[in-house]
Amino acid sequence: MPDCELLVECPFFNDKLRKMPKASDMMKKMYCKWHYAKCARYRVATVIGKKAIPDDMFPGDTRRSSEMLIQYEKK
Repeated sequence: MPDCELLVECPFFNDKLRKMPKASDMMKKMYCKWHYAKCARYRVATVIGKKAIPDDMFPGDTRRSSEMLIQYEKK
C-alpha cells in the first residue's frame, strides 16, 4: 500500500501535535506508511474534511473518529 496522501500536511506525521506519544515513530510506520485507511485522522479528513480533525486526535483514536463519523452521518 502506498503512503498516505495527507503526509505532507499532517500535523501528526510532522510532529506538530502537543504531547506526541513516545511510540509515534512506530505509529507513523503502521498508520501513515502501511495502513493509512485505518488512521482516525485520515478517516475524518476523507469523510468530514481536514478542518474537522481535532488538533489532539492521534491515528489510533478510532473510537473518537467513529463517534464523529456517526454524528456527521446523522445530520
